[in-house]
Amino acid sequence: MSHHNTVINQLLKFIPRHEFETLANQHHKGRSFRIASRWSQFVTLMIAQLSGRNSLRDIVENMTAQLHRLYHLGTTRLSRTTLSRINEDKPYTLYEALFGRLLTRCQAVAPRHSFRFKNPLYSLDATTIDLCLSTFPWAEFRATKGAIKLHVGLNHKGYLPEFITITDGKAHDITAARALKLPSGSIVAVDKGYNDYSWYNQLNNNGIFFVTRLKTNAKYRVLERQAVKKSKGVTSDQIIEFTGAVTAKLCPIGLRRIGYRDDVTGKHYVFLTNNRSLCAKTIADIYKARWQVELFFKWIKQNLKIKSFIGISKNAVLTQIWIAMCTYLLLAFLKFQYKLAWSMQQILRVLQLNLFEKCDLMALLRGDSISPIPPDQNQACLF
Repeated sequence: MSHHNTVINQLLKFIPRHEFETLANQHHKGRSFRIASRWSQFVTLMIAQLSGRNSLRDIVENMTAQLHRLYHLGTTRLSRTTLSRINEDKPYTLYEALFGRLLTRCQAVAPRHSFRFKNPLYSLDATTIDLCLSTFPWAEFRATKGAIKLHVGLNHKGYLPEFITITDGKAHDITAARALKLPSGSIVAVDKGYNDYSWYNQLNNNGIFFVTRLKTNAKYRVLERQAVKKSKGVTSDQIIEFTGAVTAKLCPIGLRRIGYRDDVTGKHYVFLTNNRSLCAKTIADIYKARWQVELFFKWIKQNLKIKSFIGISKNAVLTQIWIAMCTYLLLAFLKFQYKLAWSMQQILRVLQLNLFEKCDLMALLRGDSISPIPPDQNQACLF
């Protein structure tokens, strides 16, 4: 019988240790470690994410129970005091950089999006993570409430969070969107919360297509009308230009206005885009696909630990969020690399139950020895 190391040991092999140590040296601050290390911090918090640990005590006691197996992970047991101090003091930027490395690896094996066109497709949105203002005074949001915002640009190629920005809760969505460096020729779908006519004009000048919903009070005139297929739900397809005194100056270009009625809900939508080559029904489908970014937010909040935190400083909170994002990419890489039929949630559940078992990781994920775990009806599922 062949010998296998623990599942978590095989999982960590996908993160080359020498690459991690190079990044750790680049993002080091303060005195050198005597016993602890950034690798020990990462492994401890990664296991906490995968196993669903909720508190600092819970994390440390879980690692203590597996003390005889930590040597094979290249890590040591961290006390609560040591782990807390590292989370508070050592820069979270290490895990932001690690996220970038993992993202590059995932992009290389991710499946393409489901549309026929070859343009990269992104959905932009943001979610608010509530914090207790008395515990996290640096995260002031409202008079009695604290919060931070997670801004995500989700690439529909593999549904990967290609762009992530974490800001304070007061930051407007459009502020983060303007800072994104989207590739030329890409298509970005946004809701009305990103309504900014000067940004639309900027996207158009940069060769980027956008799909959004037109505000009901927008003032415009119709320049051209095109034939529509009402059997597809399309009610109108027009070329318009804005006539408002301010709007016309901010966005002095002709745009496409598309009316669409959903045959299931009966609700009527009006879309705005600068793409004139795709058919009207495809534009409507692109906006509908924007819902994937909402599912992404729902999935990470239900399955990863980004709503309750084991540290109170800004650095500790961002460290935990970036390690959660690295965990998501690691799960995605496993799914893409080995073409697994299970959903991300099923993969996570199998890993949770077998982290310290000695068995072949690939055989475990292929389900050679266990039956697939059905997703919870109340949980969000990706893929």
